[in-house]
Amino acid sequence: MQEKAKTENSLRLGSPKQLERYRAVLLKDRDPDFPTIYLCGGTGCRASGAEAVADAFRAEIGRRALEVQVALKETGCRGFCERGPLLVVEPTGVFYQHVTIEDVPEIIEKTVLQGEIIDRLLYEDPVTEEKLKAEFDIPFYRKQLRVVLAMNEHIDPTRIEDYIAAGGYAGLAKALNMLPDDIIAELLESGLRGRGGAGFPTGKKWKACREATGKTKFLICNCDEGDPGAYMDRSILEGNPHSVLEGMTIGAFAIGASEGVVYVRNEYPLAVKHLTIAIGQAHALGLLGENILGGHFSFDVSICRGGGAFVCGEETALIASVEGLQGEARPRPPYPAQKGLWGRPTNINNVETWANVPHIISRGAKWFAGIGTEGSKGTKVFSLVGKISNTGLVEVPMGITMREIVYDVGGGIPDGRKFKAVQSGGPSGGCIPEEHLDIAIDFDRLSEVGSMMGSGGLIVMDDRTCMVDVARYFLKFLEEESCGKCTPCREGIRQMRIILDRIVGGQGRDEDIDTLQELAETVADASLCGLGQTAPNPVLTTLRYFRDEYLAHIRDHTCPAGVCRALIRYSILDDKCVGCGVCAKACPAECISGEKKKPHTIDQDKCIRCGVCMSKCKFDAVALE
Repeated sequence: MQEKAKTENSLRLGSPKQLERYRAVLLKDRDPDFPTIYLCGGTGCRASGAEAVADAFRAEIGRRALEVQVALKETGCRGFCERGPLLVVEPTGVFYQHVTIEDVPEIIEKTVLQGEIIDRLLYEDPVTEEKLKAEFDIPFYRKQLRVVLAMNEHIDPTRIEDYIAAGGYAGLAKALNMLPDDIIAELLESGLRGRGGAGFPTGKKWKACREATGKTKFLICNCDEGDPGAYMDRSILEGNPHSVLEGMTIGAFAIGASEGVVYVRNEYPLAVKHLTIAIGQAHALGLLGENILGGHFSFDVSICRGGGAFVCGEETALIASVEGLQGEARPRPPYPAQKGLWGRPTNINNVETWANVPHIISRGAKWFAGIGTEGSKGTKVFSLVGKISNTGLVEVPMGITMREIVYDVGGGIPDGRKFKAVQSGGPSGGCIPEEHLDIAIDFDRLSEVGSMMGSGGLIVMDDRTCMVDVARYFLKFLEEESCGKCTPCREGIRQMRIILDRIVGGQGRDEDIDTLQELAETVADASLCGLGQTAPNPVLTTLRYFRDEYLAHIRDHTCPAGVCRALIRYSILDDKCVGCGVCAKACPAECISGEKKKPHTIDQDKCIRCGVCMSKCKFDAVALE
């Protein structure tokens, strides 16, 4: 049976050389040709029943006494959440999608033991109709470049042995033999910019904290991921927590910190569980705690659970929350690098940033800088959601175009609908129209078109999306999440939302557009923290690219997308209605009447504008006025 080497309670790695010897033992005991089922255990696949599938595999392996012939490994997120549960059978590399517990015996018998392919479980290319066997032959994966997510496919996040065997902690071992200033120089040369939203150069941030006055310094990992539709940091922490711990430990050595905190949303129980296990394992092996790898450097990490306040993604509000205070932003300077947690110099990076660090140190700054664009190096993890055929988690090189992400990776817009916009950067991001689909994805280019990289959320919208309503939705979210400390953010967002409520309700006025523009610019200029400073982006970009929709709402009292109920009206076309009665049966307001096989009518006084009648009609007899 493979994986004979286990982490003994008494085993503690006393030097980098011992780490390498331990890695060699682990690799020696692992047969790459040993039949192994790598089942995705990320939250997305779990939502589709992956836990039950895993239980079924364990039961089937036990029932057939195959424990010494077959291994099951539950991994982190494989990304293609749309198709979960996902698995890969090695060494053949067969990729299966939508796996159910009923499929388990057949997978064991045919694929694992006999090497046969089960066609119905393969991905079928929607264009060529070809059944694709290998994961990276699938268009969703083809243009991805996985660095941060690379290990997710083959390691069990609860086993430190898997991480070490895959090269984990080699970056730390190398860093401990470097001078702290040389580590920071390597980060500066790599061009790594923070992946949490602002895109500030990581090396500069580290340098400022290292040079700050004070013996006691702290590190914080920000996993307060509150953007609607975003789950990048959660998936990294769930699938490979040791990469984050290794990155933090390297950063602590470079900066001179002895304590670290991972601030993670309480809504991420699986991430918290796996991180807790990882911290314990790293301690046991001497990779955390006192005298790491037998040297004179000591560093420890604790977990602080956040209550889910969006504003706590802002670093000064996050620090206040860790200290047990209300999560409110404070003026800067002083910056956290000078005066942060408990008044001490503090360096904050998000999960993805920390997870990049071990790769940069182990592979070198030039390798990392060779990926991406002049001002944005490396890869970026995005959550691709919305009106898109392939939803999921993607990691792509900086510089890829938005069109490639939407159409090549995402598979385009489902049901033959037309692309309308993509919002990047979360609720404070801007809406990018079709005319800018060929924009290269990097920090600077996104800013030029009124959006931002943010933490990595991409929400795709089709032609049934009302852009006025989109702006209103995100303003409402930000209004509720604002800490309320500064007047421009607290009152400015509220006033913009009130105006948008009036516009979608059919009460808009011509002067509302100029007022919105002025308010948005004021809020952006005068707000205290990043939440308020970026909150107007949805308004500013929809005014910039979709002004005609605002005018249609205000002057024509119509919603072109048919979303705003106060501005739409459904009617039945006499020449198309066959009197089947399907719409009348489906109507929740019971406002449709008519005789069988004769045209029906809608009582407009009773109609609630839900659109069920249009969605149910097979004859296109229901029209939107």
